[in-house]
Amino acid sequence: MMVGTQRVDDGSVNSPKSYGITKPLSLAGPSAADFKRNLELEKYLVDEGLYESEEDTMRREEVLGRIDQIVKHWVKQLTQQRGYTDQMLEEANAVIFTFGSYRLGVHGPGADIDTLCVGPSYVNREEDFFIILHDMLAEMEEVTELQPVPDAHVPVMKFKFQGISIDLLYASISRLVVPQDLDISNSSVLCDVDEPTVRSLNGCRVADQILKLVPNFEHFRTTLRCLKYWAKRRGVYSNVTGFLGGVNWALLVARVCQLYPNAIPSMLVSRFFRVYTQWRWPNPVMLCAIEEDELGFPVWDPRKNHRDRYHLMPIITPAYPCMNSSYNVSQSTLRVMTEQFQYGNNILQEIELNKQHWSSLFEQYMFFEAYKNYLQVDIVAADAEDLLAWKGWVESRFRQLTLKIERDTNGMLMCHPQPNEYVDTSREFLHCAFFMGLQRAEGVGGQECQQFDIRGTVDEFRQEVNMYMFWKPGMDVYVSHVRRRQLPSFVFPVGYRRPRPSRHQNQPGGKSGEDGPVSNPSSVVERNVKRKNYNEMMDARPEKPEKRASLSPHSLDIVSPDNSAITTGCTPPVCNLGRSPGEGNEAADLNIESAELTNFARDECNSGSEQALEVDSMALVQECSDPAEAFGKCVTPDSSDVVATESGQEENLDRDLRSVSISVVDEVEMESKSYGGTRITGEVAESVQLSRSCGQNHDYEGFEFPATKSELQSKSLVTGMEKAEDGASSSRLSLKSTV
Repeated sequence: MMVGTQRVDDGSVNSPKSYGITKPLSLAGPSAADFKRNLELEKYLVDEGLYESEEDTMRREEVLGRIDQIVKHWVKQLTQQRGYTDQMLEEANAVIFTFGSYRLGVHGPGADIDTLCVGPSYVNREEDFFIILHDMLAEMEEVTELQPVPDAHVPVMKFKFQGISIDLLYASISRLVVPQDLDISNSSVLCDVDEPTVRSLNGCRVADQILKLVPNFEHFRTTLRCLKYWAKRRGVYSNVTGFLGGVNWALLVARVCQLYPNAIPSMLVSRFFRVYTQWRWPNPVMLCAIEEDELGFPVWDPRKNHRDRYHLMPIITPAYPCMNSSYNVSQSTLRVMTEQFQYGNNILQEIELNKQHWSSLFEQYMFFEAYKNYLQVDIVAADAEDLLAWKGWVESRFRQLTLKIERDTNGMLMCHPQPNEYVDTSREFLHCAFFMGLQRAEGVGGQECQQFDIRGTVDEFRQEVNMYMFWKPGMDVYVSHVRRRQLPSFVFPVGYRRPRPSRHQNQPGGKSGEDGPVSNPSSVVERNVKRKNYNEMMDARPEKPEKRASLSPHSLDIVSPDNSAITTGCTPPVCNLGRSPGEGNEAADLNIESAELTNFARDECNSGSEQALEVDSMALVQECSDPAEAFGKCVTPDSSDVVATESGQEENLDRDLRSVSISVVDEVEMESKSYGGTRITGEVAESVQLSRSCGQNHDYEGFEFPATKSELQSKSLVTGMEKAEDGASSSRLSLKSTV
């Protein structure tokens, strides 16, 4: 039996209790059509296999009970070794709590269990948990894939126990004896503990608070299960890569449940997209007022904390100390999520008009057809255990590559990291890869021959990654440019056939296709120069460190920094760096505006910059010289703005969910504007160059794919926007273009 997990009874749909820090937007209940759609949604979720069987549920409880026994034995053993009295030995205890999807009741088959072990003050994290307990687990047959991560923001030990994935955290509280009925929601557990311990405890505290702050637990759980599945299908579920993780989605869904307390899941899913399509980031999402406490831990407050002013998508946790759970979000990932919210909103409008089915909402996002240019980050290691640890480290730094590219291109080049990893099973060595889509930011013009040179950016990223504390020989990471037509086959599902590129006869510059026009004669001359000097450059290349020597010669398609050249002084025809034609058609098909959204857009145009916000009691005036001036000013929403029809459905939502962004700097203000759901189809030309020897970064350009081991070891990246010369082999590609 799970110890330390509190059970929550189901709430009433029409509970008189007030939830949230504003009045609800609507008290309307479901209509007959809503009930019908809700049954269809629940059936779809069951058919998709999102619920685990009773047998699997019992196995999880058994595993948690076994872990509870292990940590109790571990604490008693340490108590005895340290010479405490017999009474202390008898009372020595540790308690296991759960949090995350398992605690919220939205886990699915194969999901991991987020667990927290709370122990006494004399059992520490650094030695007792990560060394002694780690060694105890390593000797158990039931434990596999044991991976300690002591230097993480929230220190964690990852492993599988009887095949079930466990993420185990540890918190040492300031008590000699931990009671079995410890109330972890009480702020007294935070007394005299360090910040890593506070972060470890907060996972459980936040989960408990969420369940207390929603009107109906079952409706919340069904809606959250639906939205998490949607986010995974659309490629925006990953906190580590700069999107949103489980707790972020839970907080967003909980806020919508507060705004529509009598809505059922089918209605809540629709309102979710309606609300967050219109939300004006960086206005914060909060379930309750931010709590101050005499314990002195920092809480999210842009009035006092300078860093908080630059958070782009603040989603505030409800338990003290209140934090921004989505600080990983960048300009690029916010853009992607905004587009996906618009996509979901358009589909839901079609579903409510009976023009689409629920399956349309959950269509897989075709990431590898959405862009023309990608970065491929390949990770290799000597054995499976090393690859597991090395991959986790590189993935944790992947977000930094996005931020560095945004920084070094002044926000002109947007990145779309793909959260999923891909494995090439045909390789002789252990390998996995991550990908990132690239495109010019919407509305950004370019000068003649302007380029984004991100070679120095990638070099900086690789240097930081290679500073891994537990690096071993054989661990390496490579970053290369891949155009859509050169994407490796292992990223596509079995049996997938790539669409043939369309040819446009009227484009300037001669024959063209998906990747743009053919290079002009001057670029061919430059490529010949590179071929001629290639051997000289290889001879002059300095030797690599010994750690690179363990790599297989049959490697990834990588560009050597020495055989990539920057070509300037010519103006080839412009290539299209926008979305694929299919994506553009999709956006056009989904361009259906409801009366509410139309009114919202009209009011937004007429409101002016002085209009105050009416979301989450935050009146943030756009013209404030200091964003802290407007933070915390409360307004009371007028519930009469919500008009309900006779059937119980709200007919018109005159009250806008608009929020004026906290104006910190021009870049943040620009980013907070709504992106809409349209795809970028304008023709833009760009080039990206990545090399290990360059400093600043402005754009990409010509590059080659070498096939030799020595070229692999000096891997670099160059991305370009020009079609390869007709007849060129697949092992070499030279690109050049202007913007």
